Amino acid sequence: MAYPGYGGYGGFSGHMTGMAGPGGPMHAAPGAYQTYSAYTGYPSAASVDPMWSYFTAIAGQLFILQDGEVDAEELQRCLTQSGIHGTYKPFSLETCRIMIAMLDRDMTGKMGFNEFKELWAALNGWKQNFMMYDQDRSGTIEPLELGQAVTSMGYRLSAQAITGIIKRYCKDGKTYFDDYVACCVKLRAVTDAFRRRDSLQQGYVNFGYDDFIQCTMSI
Repeated sequence: MAYPGYGGYGGFSGHMTGMAGPGGPMHAAPGAYQTYSAYTGYPSAASVDPMWSYFTAIAGQLFILQDGEVDAEELQRCLTQSGIHGTYKPFSLETCRIMIAMLDRDMTGKMGFNEFKELWAALNGWKQNFMMYDQDRSGTIEPLELGQAVTSMGYRLSAQAITGIIKRYCKDGKTYFDDYVACCVKLRAVTDAFRRRDSLQQGYVNFGYDDFIQCTMSI
């Protein structure tokens, strides 16, 4: 097949390790990609999922809504309060919008608890990968390192594709953590869209124009 999995950075294994309170680190063990339906009931999540109390602690009243979901601005505040960005600059609103779009399988434009849990696992993996290349903890990586980071996640892309990614996500010869995460989100989202249409898993699909627009313009 001509496209990869996620190299352990795209899914939630079902086991949370190193969980800390708001503002502290929390690292999810990398696992195989899984899907989650939109969360619909507070009691079941609260009774079986150890991450529920953590999520409600950082989301606070933002999450206790009738629809049980957060929009991009609320997600941005949740992630900033959680401290998942560490010493790096917090995520921009635009990056939070595409995070929601990546996992918005019910097309509500918002993110529920299970979608947030899946995002959290992916973010931890992407952050660990970024830190491997950001040796001086400057919050940036070099263009060559961005290409290496993408390849290390299992994406098998041509030199032309890597060059296009570098041009899109580098500023003044460097890629910042927020842009790197935006790159990871986009790669995962378009790969998901492609894979769903590649029923024979051959790396080739036929796109109708409208379908192509939906896949690309929503991220």
